[in-house]
Amino acid sequence: MSNLTVEKIGGTSMSNYQAVRDNIILYPEDPYHRIFVVSAYGGITDDLLEHKKTGQPGVYGLFANDDVDDDWRIALDQLSLKLNKINAGLFADDGLRTMANQFIDERIAETKQLLNHLQDLCSHGHFSLESHLLTVRELLASLGEAHSAWNLAHLLQTEGVNARFVDLTGWQANETLPLDEMIQKYLGHIDFSQELPIVTGYAHCTENLMHTFDRGYSEMTFSRIAVMTNSAEAVIHKEYHLSSADPRLVGEDNVVPIGKTNYDIADQLANLGMEAIHPRAAKGLRQAQIPLRIKNTFEPDHHGTLITDDYVSEAPQVEIIAGMKNLIALEVFDQDMLGQQATYERALLDIIQRLKCQVVTKDFNANTITLYVNASLKKVKQMTSQIETALNGATISTRKVSLVSAMGSDMAIQGLLSKAVTTLYEKGINVEALHQNTRQVEMQFMVNESDFETAVQAMHARLIEVHDHGIAICEH
Repeated sequence: MSNLTVEKIGGTSMSNYQAVRDNIILYPEDPYHRIFVVSAYGGITDDLLEHKKTGQPGVYGLFANDDVDDDWRIALDQLSLKLNKINAGLFADDGLRTMANQFIDERIAETKQLLNHLQDLCSHGHFSLESHLLTVRELLASLGEAHSAWNLAHLLQTEGVNARFVDLTGWQANETLPLDEMIQKYLGHIDFSQELPIVTGYAHCTENLMHTFDRGYSEMTFSRIAVMTNSAEAVIHKEYHLSSADPRLVGEDNVVPIGKTNYDIADQLANLGMEAIHPRAAKGLRQAQIPLRIKNTFEPDHHGTLITDDYVSEAPQVEIIAGMKNLIALEVFDQDMLGQQATYERALLDIIQRLKCQVVTKDFNANTITLYVNASLKKVKQMTSQIETALNGATISTRKVSLVSAMGSDMAIQGLLSKAVTTLYEKGINVEALHQNTRQVEMQFMVNESDFETAVQAMHARLIEVHDHGIAICEH
């Protein structure tokens, strides 16, 4: 059986080289028989593309909007200075620091030149900037991972590790290959017992990972490398444990790391925006029967969370309380809907897909379909307008709600729903809607936005904390 592991290091962890070196690469001792896929340093992809949470435009956003010609150039120059400053903090050796700066400065200079040419080209009426934006987004995104991977490989070489920088970004490549062929071309000849590959999270390939996964592209690269190399385990190093709740809501002393769970629960978390791994990346690991481990970079002695296809808790229990504070409940009512729900639902799905809105969950009765949407108010207004046009005669209403979810690999507990609802009732919280299906892995409660934090805290205290799980829910 293979003893190779494929491991991904997140951006926040990458920003702490000493922790990466001591807690990941050299932990416990032998750095080999491993492949590392790395993210850009924390915040760099935000600067390159746009801020993940606020949407504030980075270089890509400024170039795509083209409001003021020099804005994106100024942002790219500022980013270059920021990357050089990161290098200054990492490389004590003047010669190596100069090499690091030259590497990324050359890429940024060539990128700026390419974008200038593209902007000039698209100033002519025969060429559309819109048709090139995905390529621009990929080009810019690749800079972050190329920078961090080059740095890590060369820093480790100074520590006596035989590390190799593996560049999958397709920089100056003459041809574009399918992802599997890229992996084979750049990794197929490496002796993993003697060399430690440090691989860029971005991979330029015919599948256009950015188009399908956007900023989840590095997880797809990581997943596919694990499958292609038939690795024994896939590992993701993050700056926190996968835990029973958000410690910022319920307190660090009250949360419990999850020792084991399954890919089904990982999918439910992803649906709520708390990805352990992108669902499509998880699918490849699941089909290849490769277990996924989530580890906390800053607690290397903790075994982390092991995610497998077949795990079910020994006894039914709630393992995670999660949720989304800001959702819009969009209710579509039509007296003529009875017996025609499928027709109405198809029309709604067409609009949702066209506007690229995320529907977290939905429910319906004889004459009403309610969608719980994670989208901006602007997008919801567009949805409402298009639904009114497509479903003439329907009445549309919207309101803000929060979702609180209880999850577990097996929650077939008699009276659990009653206990959860009673817990909320005792805190004066009204349940505006609830969902539970026959799989018994999740219960969802819609509550008023102002009650979100209290609901999460109350359900965690009542359904998880009382069991005093210790260092993990299901140690191993």
